[in-house]
Amino acid sequence: MAKEMHISKASVSRIWRTNGLKPHRVESFKVGNDPNFADKLEAIVGLYLDPPEHALLLSVDEKSRIQALDRTQPGLPMKKGRCQTMTHDYKRNPTTTLFAALNAANGRVFGLGQQKHRDQEWLRFLRMIDQTVSAGKEIYLICGNNSTHKHERVQRWLEKHQRFHVRFTPTSASWLNMVKRFFGDKTQNRIRRGVFQDLKQLIMAIGEYIDKHNLNPKPFIWRAKANDILEKVTRAKAVLNNRRPA
Repeated sequence: MAKEMHISKASVSRIWRTNGLKPHRVESFKVGNDPNFADKLEAIVGLYLDPPEHALLLSVDEKSRIQALDRTQPGLPMKKGRCQTMTHDYKRNPTTTLFAALNAANGRVFGLGQQKHRDQEWLRFLRMIDQTVSAGKEIYLICGNNSTHKHERVQRWLEKHQRFHVRFTPTSASWLNMVKRFFGDKTQNRIRRGVFQDLKQLIMAIGEYIDKHNLNPKPFIWRAKANDILEKVTRAKAVLNNRRPA
């Protein structure tokens, strides 16, 4: 840029700062094309803002391929004047899958670790929820569009357990599922900087993180209204359509 405009690099940097420009950064996005986006959005946001009485609202999903990474050399802990250090290379150990259900009312989490994430494991997780929640309470589940969640065996099980009411997020709208926030916090606070010599250490670390979280759980408060979200999505689609080449 400096060479093209025949000015100094410092001048380019000053102009960018003055106008709030950060050309080195790129943010990703995805606008879904689900034909039933509005209906699914309103159903889920309606549950968040006005949850049904005498029922349990759970945000459920699985975090797959959580890998136990072991560093090739010991790192140094953080101290005054120096950040924590870790080697850039690592040893790959086996992976695990965490099935989790976030209680929207109080922030508590049910967790189940599994080696795979097929319909068999998803059913095992649903049975755990069924056995954990008192028999007289209705259960509303908000979950993603993973084919595992819609498998015919899962559908047959749900038909036999009428107290389960499933609401699927729209395609490419996993951000509507609040348990994703918990997954992000777990990765940032425990997994990303962790050193796990084997799968057992990773599984124990995840379990300990959930136990610690549940000692002082804080619910994620949903504030966005469905109409406001729909307006933003409509504007985004209009901008994208205007920028597409004829």
